[in-house]
Amino acid sequence: MRKQNPYLYPIGKKRMQPLGILVFASVMATLGLQIILESARTLFSQEHSLALAESWNWVVAIMVATTVAKFLLMVYCRMFRDEIVRAYAQDHFFDVVTNIIGLIAAVVSSIFAWWVDPAGAIVLALYTMRTWTLTVLENVNALVSRTASPDFLRKITYLCWNHHKDIRQIDTVRAYTFGSHYFAEVDIVLAGDMPLQQAHDIGESLQNKLESLPEIERAFVHLDYEVTHRPEHAYKE
Repeated sequence: MRKQNPYLYPIGKKRMQPLGILVFASVMATLGLQIILESARTLFSQEHSLALAESWNWVVAIMVATTVAKFLLMVYCRMFRDEIVRAYAQDHFFDVVTNIIGLIAAVVSSIFAWWVDPAGAIVLALYTMRTWTLTVLENVNALVSRTASPDFLRKITYLCWNHHKDIRQIDTVRAYTFGSHYFAEVDIVLAGDMPLQQAHDIGESLQNKLESLPEIERAFVHLDYEVTHRPEHAYKE
């Protein structure tokens, strides 16, 4: 995503980030479904060959060490703001939860009831699928150009209105998701007899100001002299 190529990707590759998270979440959900099917088969066939008596200490030591390592990785990944790295943090958190519950289920299954292990696996798989499904839905919004929050739109409007004293009106303000950032579109109204150079300088400086915001990837500033036209673009079906 950081390797830019203005000829092949003229507006950048920010959408690679939610797309990568979508692929990762889809794989995790598929694995959860496979665990449910295998655990259900074990329950119905009543196959219970799990036994920890011979290697109890080794199993517990390995699981505890793995859980501690995953917890430290989770804390480390949460220090970053990059969404992909934070997705890794979420995955490590799931591993901590599943390792703890899985170890408890395995011990209980080995000592008391054999069906606790596959039943616990089904519960964990359902939890994993639900959580990653929410992650998928969240990142889908980043790909379908969903509008920004009203507070963020008000922030852009405030910046535009106070940008220059010659701005008479603000016709349109839009901001919508483009990957992990926003695209912004604003229409400002200037005097009809304003020289082109002056109007250009006002629009360009406003564009630079908007693009300096960390949430905005690109900004488009349209200059107009009246507000009687329809501001919307033509929508193609």
